[in-house]
Amino acid sequence: MAETVLSAESRGDSMVITIHGDLDIITSPRLDETLTRAQNTHRRVILDFTDVDFLDTSALAVIVGHWKKLEAGDGMLALAGARYRYTKTLWITGLADKLTLYETVAEALDAQARTADKGLPRSGR
Repeated sequence: MAETVLSAESRGDSMVITIHGDLDIITSPRLDETLTRAQNTHRRVILDFTDVDFLDTSALAVIVGHWKKLEAGDGMLALAGARYRYTKTLWITGLADKLTLYETVAEALDAQARTADKGLPRSGR
């Protein structure tokens, strides 16, 4: 079993968190910590799911919790590259219809930049 790797990179006004591997009950606490740190400096967060191989409900609960916090504070959380085969939980729970999903990180960054131009607070505010 390969270890799950999470990395975070500031990209303009957004924080991109890239995940390689499984998001499950074992890795959910690390995801929660990474998202908490990201929110300390950024109002816009993109989760890069391109290399996520599995997503369970414990990780989904972490994502939903942070999504609600960001939305309540006029921020945004988006997912990029979620592949149905590996992240079926998003669709089974109906969250794929509620969360903002993009095909790629580049599309998500572009969309968040357009939203920023319309008055969404910049990071760190």
